[in-house]
Amino acid sequence: MKILVLNCGSSSLKYQLIDLTSEEILAKGVIERIGLTDAQLIHYRYDQKFIVAEDQQINYGGIINNHQSAVNCVLTVLTALDLGVIDNLTQIEAVGHRVVHGGEKYANSVLINDTVIADLEYYSKLAPLHNPANIIGIKSCLALLKTTPMVAVFDTAFHQTMPPEAYVYSLPYNLYQQYAIRRYGFHGTSHKYVAQQAAKFLNRDLKQLKLISCHLGNGASVAAIKFGHSIDTSMGFTPLAGLTMGTRCGDLDPSILPWLANELNMDFATIDNLLNKQSGILGISGVSSDFRDLAEASTQGNTQAELALNIFSYQVKKYIGAYMAAMNGVDAIIFTAGIGENDIKTRARIISDLECFNIKLDPQRNNVRGKLTLISSEHSLVKVLLVPTNEELMIAKETKLVIHN
Repeated sequence: MKILVLNCGSSSLKYQLIDLTSEEILAKGVIERIGLTDAQLIHYRYDQKFIVAEDQQINYGGIINNHQSAVNCVLTVLTALDLGVIDNLTQIEAVGHRVVHGGEKYANSVLINDTVIADLEYYSKLAPLHNPANIIGIKSCLALLKTTPMVAVFDTAFHQTMPPEAYVYSLPYNLYQQYAIRRYGFHGTSHKYVAQQAAKFLNRDLKQLKLISCHLGNGASVAAIKFGHSIDTSMGFTPLAGLTMGTRCGDLDPSILPWLANELNMDFATIDNLLNKQSGILGISGVSSDFRDLAEASTQGNTQAELALNIFSYQVKKYIGAYMAAMNGVDAIIFTAGIGENDIKTRARIISDLECFNIKLDPQRNNVRGKLTLISSEHSLVKVLLVPTNEELMIAKETKLVIHN
């Protein structure tokens, strides 16, 4: 079964065409700067890379001036004689769309229809930077693949199993009842995938495992997964909460916001930009939001870069401790996503000083990047795993499951 996976952003479109029979990626790519004169498609066919620049776009469906033309370009490239991997569009048996927010209504992936689209538009107020773009991608695809079934796979769905004590905020309860202000959590597709992979690797039943999943990238979150279900996660009402991230502040005293408004005369838009785009490790270090840049600056004696790295690792460590308490123990800790899979020193920094919980890293095993590996010591009672995430494959699997059901 060949499934097209689409992840539509405000000015970008990522895609993968996956053959689920073999779990092989037939093609993948990204279109960036949609609507601008220098929009381009970077397309991979198997292991070959092709760049479709502006002057070539007319050969692949025309100029990329909106999301529908971007989807059309992708479909044209996938079937093109020179770059394609399928003969015609009927070979795409379903399309899986990544959708950031499904609110409380969607605890599972669903077949897209008019009701679902209306719900996504309603939930756009909870994810104004993400859901509108996701909806544009869905509508654009529906216009071009009219008879192909399409499925929405939600970042929030996996965390809908959290108990009320984990998701209800300490605000007047009517704000939750009337406006659904609560913890939702994100990165759910990734947390679900790596939990399944960890159980398979350990040759254990997922329903018998207590796992802590650390999705550490430019956006980062930690999830407590007890017997296959998310019972808590660090992100909250929005993806701003929890860990300090690349440019996002993570948890902070809410009273800082009115202080910024009163003392520094900042308006709402300025504060929102500050918290989302100027804070995190970028704000602390003054160097970059990229951990590789911070690591280099730290080795050159930049104390703020070192502080940013230490703050990030310290916060992840605290969440691990908190979730061990919430689950009454843990069987395995999972590192995934860009930093979790590739930053050897950050993993070591996080796991250090957890020996009191019988958690110990093996330095030699930890000297690895991007490969499913046991990185804990033989003497560690808690397993520590590096598990590469694959959200696109998870979306494809969810899509197949919905279609078959």
